Amino acid sequence: MVDLRTILQDHKSKHKDLKDLHDMEVSKALTKETQPTVSEIPDLFFDSILVDYKLSRIEIIVLMYLYRRVWCRPNLYKKHGISQLLSHTEMAKALNLAIEDVFSALRKIESYGFIITFRSGQYFVRKYFTKAHDEAFGQTYDDFEL
Repeated sequence: MVDLRTILQDHKSKHKDLKDLHDMEVSKALTKETQPTVSEIPDLFFDSILVDYKLSRIEIIVLMYLYRRVWCRPNLYKKHGISQLLSHTEMAKALNLAIEDVFSALRKIESYGFIITFRSGQYFVRKYFTKAHDEAFGQTYDDFEL
């Protein structure tokens, strides 16, 4: 004679387990929020700039933030290499840095010639980081040059 308990243990429900449903919802939410994005950074940055210029971690973060805003995202002024008007406090918050560190990094990378400040929050960012590299790779800024 078959025991009722063994029959129930072997029985599979038509409805998914609540834990399984929760795990599926969490995994769907994670994949929507954390889709990897890709930004095109010239190999020159890794092969030459990081070697020749001893940039601090914060300077690299700020430079890449500006570079991505100008060259890797939709930007009306891309052909001129100019960033949109940026809020320094929002930049510091997005980068999880102190505002003083952002200002210091901006001054340092500007001293290297990677960027030029037009006015507070708007920058000219070179596509190949230095004027010499821009000239070597034939980068022009649509008859706009500083």
